[in-house]
Amino acid sequence: MTTRRALGALLASGLAAPALGQATRPPRRSADPDIAFPSPGPRAWAQQMRQIRIGLLGGENEADRLGRFGAYRALMEETFQLPARLFPASDYAGVIQAFGAKQLDIANMSPAAYAAAWLDTNGGVEPLLTTEEADGSISYVAVMLARADSGITSLEDMRGRAMAWSDPNSASGYLIPRFALRRQGVNPEQYFGRTGFAGGHEQAIIAVLQKQYDAAVTWASGQGDVNQGFTRGTLRAMVDKGLLDMRQMRIIWRSEPIINGPQTVRSDLPAAFKEDMRLFHLALPRAHPEIYRQIERGGGAGYREVSHQDYALMIEMRRQETAERRRRN
Repeated sequence: MTTRRALGALLASGLAAPALGQATRPPRRSADPDIAFPSPGPRAWAQQMRQIRIGLLGGENEADRLGRFGAYRALMEETFQLPARLFPASDYAGVIQAFGAKQLDIANMSPAAYAAAWLDTNGGVEPLLTTEEADGSISYVAVMLARADSGITSLEDMRGRAMAWSDPNSASGYLIPRFALRRQGVNPEQYFGRTGFAGGHEQAIIAVLQKQYDAAVTWASGQGDVNQGFTRGTLRAMVDKGLLDMRQMRIIWRSEPIINGPQTVRSDLPAAFKEDMRLFHLALPRAHPEIYRQIERGGGAGYREVSHQDYALMIEMRRQETAERRRRN
């Protein structure tokens, strides 16, 4: 069993170590000069798939998600000449459960949601790619925010206060902050006066703005201008939509780097489908930059191939969180 100290070292690196004997071929990246967007046309794998079913995680209101992914869906349908449908879930669990019921083919998952889906399906899902940030890294951070006028300036000031978690299947909005706080000697069940799930990342920030909670946690690239909500993440999306002025908020804590979540597919789908999905996304930033920007909620450097082993840490953390929940109950 991986120890907490070892998990902490892995969390700091943002990646799990490759398994012994794992292939050492460099992962393909959007920046590679030979990456080409797939040519339009029917595919042989379409004989096994009537449509491409795309899951959308919760955390943002449904109308905004459908709007951001509309052109993406249309491009996928046009490229592979097969109907493509969007399936927005009200929360992360909806996409996890849909994978388990084989009602989805692909979804961009959070790292914790991927881990949950992999555990719930006994390895029935696999990662293809993850987002590469502007500096070439493939990690992001969890940030804890309070209202700027609240007088709360640090984690210490949150003792006895109300904390909003984003979603029980979110890495940045629940799993990582709890894990990191326990490493600091803070028991989340005892330290905060009240905790609750806000129903998503945007909802958690809005709950703080409306003084329903004293602080909330969400995800951010951790890069770029903090006053603009960084380059990517919930805060940047809310700033861009006019829902948030960063002067209203104060960041009082941030995590160590967390590996970005993967584009996830069902393991039982055709290998040729998986390869087309890799190439579609790897080439998307150069071939269709506006669509890429919309689905990624800001700028980045594209995508990079990943493997299941890259998420071994997150799976171990999910197992630990489940075991602790059982002990509490």
